[in-house]
Amino acid sequence: MQVDLHQSWSIGAVEIPTRVVLAPMAGVSVQAFRRQGRRHGAGLVCSEMVSCAGLHHGNERTLGYLRIAADEHPLAVQIFGSEPSVMAEAARMVADAGADIVDINFGCPVRKVTKTGAGATLLDDPARASAIVGAVASAVDLPVSVKMRRGLENGARTCLELGPRLVEAGAATLTLHPRSARQMYTGTADHALTAELVELVDVPVIASGDVTSRARAQAVLATTGAAAVMVGRAAQGNPWVLREILDGPAAEPSREEVVAELVLFMRETVRELGGRKAQGFLKKFYGWYLGRGRFPRQFKAELTQLDDLDEVERRLFAAAPGARFVLARLEQEQPDADEVTLDLPISIYGGG
Repeated sequence: MQVDLHQSWSIGAVEIPTRVVLAPMAGVSVQAFRRQGRRHGAGLVCSEMVSCAGLHHGNERTLGYLRIAADEHPLAVQIFGSEPSVMAEAARMVADAGADIVDINFGCPVRKVTKTGAGATLLDDPARASAIVGAVASAVDLPVSVKMRRGLENGARTCLELGPRLVEAGAATLTLHPRSARQMYTGTADHALTAELVELVDVPVIASGDVTSRARAQAVLATTGAAAVMVGRAAQGNPWVLREILDGPAAEPSREEVVAELVLFMRETVRELGGRKAQGFLKKFYGWYLGRGRFPRQFKAELTQLDDLDEVERRLFAAAPGARFVLARLEQEQPDADEVTLDLPISIYGGG
């Protein structure tokens, strides 16, 4: 049975216009990435995870993650930490910044997060995890979502025990990536576990993991009963996959379309992060956009050696001259980034 991916659904009082969610990804999900995802059909976009400790201490870089553009909504801002009171404080700051949903990370397997007692570590501490969700839900009027993995170890079923407790504590939706923390991104996502979680809770469940095509999205939704699918790595440098999942196979983007999207992404990232920070940040995106047989490998490698973003643009336009016209159309169609932000020092935004 085909699921209508354009059908709206809700997380609490927040209506989500499509059943495709763009995942929160550290070092990826900047504002430019999220705005691009919304433009290509993602019903909900998510920030990269934001440290509650960083917000608590007023760290400028961390506070900068709360920059929100008017065309991102609905938007979930993801926070991580291990202390309920500090997480509650962070949630209030997220609400003040204009987010629609507060998302809590109980899934990150990276050592620098788990060693602080945050992320996936909390899967094995149900009392603290429930206390965090309860504190956050009590602190804000926004819906609270939780993203988690199956458990710490391979074969774990921890999420099935924890999920109902988190809902009881106040979670309005759960996202399950059914890999273990130990697996990281190896192996395959076990969506049979997602189906079990759906049966156990009375809130929407978002299925995350290995959703790379329309066929896969349809299969996951049909077999799990999940409310939506979350797309992550498949959308890195490939926003067209979101439209393909929603509407079905389409022609591969032309070189001109690829270059136009990349240049727009570059310009938006410079506006957000400032030129110096953007230089290093953008290099991984060159390979993501220009890969998949779209451009020669040598060309991608050459771009990563350049620190002058104007020169990167010049070489991109030389490789696909018609991209200038596509870019002009995209820039005309994209609304200005009318930010809703906390009153923060302008230095956070790289001077602009």
